[in-house]
Amino acid sequence: MARRALKLASWTSAALAASCFYLYSNKYLDPSDFGAVRVGRAIATTAVISYDYLTSLRSVPYGSEEYLRLRSKVHLRSARRLCELCCANRGTFIKVGQHLGALDYLLPEEYTSTLKVLHSQAPRSSIQEVRQVIREDLGREIQDLFVSFDDTPLGAASLAQVHKAVLRDGRTVAVKVQHPKVQAQSSKDILLMEVLVLAVKQLFPEFEFMWLVDEAKKNLPLELDFLNEGRNAEKVAQMLKHFDFLKVPRIYWELSTKRVLLMEFVDGGQVNDRDYMERNKIDVNEISRHLGKMYSEMIFVNGFVHCDPHPGNVLVRKRPDTGKAEIVLLDHGLYQVLTDEFRLDYCHLWQSLIWTDMEKVKKYSQRLGAGELYPLFACMLTARSWDSVNRGIGQAPVTATEDAEIRDNAASYLPQISQLLNHVPRQMLLIFKTNDLLRGIEVALGTRARASSFLSMSRCCIRALAAHKKKNTCSFFRRTQISFREAFNLWQINLHELILRVKELRLASWVVALLCRLLPTLY
Repeated sequence: MARRALKLASWTSAALAASCFYLYSNKYLDPSDFGAVRVGRAIATTAVISYDYLTSLRSVPYGSEEYLRLRSKVHLRSARRLCELCCANRGTFIKVGQHLGALDYLLPEEYTSTLKVLHSQAPRSSIQEVRQVIREDLGREIQDLFVSFDDTPLGAASLAQVHKAVLRDGRTVAVKVQHPKVQAQSSKDILLMEVLVLAVKQLFPEFEFMWLVDEAKKNLPLELDFLNEGRNAEKVAQMLKHFDFLKVPRIYWELSTKRVLLMEFVDGGQVNDRDYMERNKIDVNEISRHLGKMYSEMIFVNGFVHCDPHPGNVLVRKRPDTGKAEIVLLDHGLYQVLTDEFRLDYCHLWQSLIWTDMEKVKKYSQRLGAGELYPLFACMLTARSWDSVNRGIGQAPVTATEDAEIRDNAASYLPQISQLLNHVPRQMLLIFKTNDLLRGIEVALGTRARASSFLSMSRCCIRALAAHKKKNTCSFFRRTQISFREAFNLWQINLHELILRVKELRLASWVVALLCRLLPTLY
């Protein structure tokens, strides 16, 4: 009897093992779908990273050259382990990892450079999973809805992927389909992250990253609702309709649900692709100016901000009808709605930074929750050193030396940065993320040293503050006075911009004249 039971158990185990191997090899079974595997993997990675920091730096004098060298190595090892965890657990983990990778000047360079790869390593759902989601949400098969449907996605993100298709009536569309397991796993993943962050804080009291978990907890349900994304797209298209350089793809509501979104298909190159722009004769400086205008309008005038402008979500192209350069804004799942109080304080702060009014920089930084860390707050906002902020952020371009100084300071001041991020209004966190992503685009385009973005911001601040003052007065004389003051301030900005352009042209003519003298045979 015992031999029979043993034989039966052996055959059963072999059958189960063979079945599991078959399902795994044919991608029907993924270990990451099991909660125990995901939790165990996350706990093990957190434990290894914590142990590495505790032991590697324990016997080295703080602040010494050896300490800084060893710390850099630990940062890099830990960043790679964190990246591997995000790739293995996918979904919410990749989303949070992408957020961390975008926090330039807030996190050590070892982390941001390592985690940036997550933007191009998002998981892909199989075509069978895509068909299943469309069948469940739209109640019809792919072949009944589309004349053609590309099995290979145009792009994949942490929460969804996009396929090109042609509807029965001939319209070419982009079909955004959510990864099928993300909804079920997201709330558990956030809870797991919350527990792990609290545990790490017990070991490292200066580690204060609960703000990141809080943001993910609040924003993820919104990003997982594609109907909300469609409403955001229509709202921003209406809000910025006066910008003829902006294209927001149209939403096809009749075939959209919480997990499937049908949009007008619009092609283009990524906004950080200089080679694409050069091939298509698109002026990078014009694109940079347009981006500055667009985001300044969102932040300072409307208080409704697209908060995920990484290069995959911002395309550029030449309009088919006019041949003019156009920015295509995609992925409208994550927006930040700013309160009027926050928006106006933020306007005042940027005006103070641009015009180097340090008393007001301190005042409005503290109103925004920075407290006595207002110098650090100003540096984080502008991505400039405190010396540059005091001299005037528009007075001198960013240098490689200053960039290196900022990165070194970010590593040294990480506890203070974490403390600051825990005290500023929650609205500020996504603004930081947006600022960093936009700066990354400017760096890729080589336009970060130009003053055009500051001028666009200043114009929007002037308009927003004037509109608020006019809204809060009933006096016709006072409203007229405010309008004249607004017009005068805008004229000052235009004059300042003209002077800068003349200087650039004069400098260019001097350079050409010098080259003509030095190299007469070439001219």
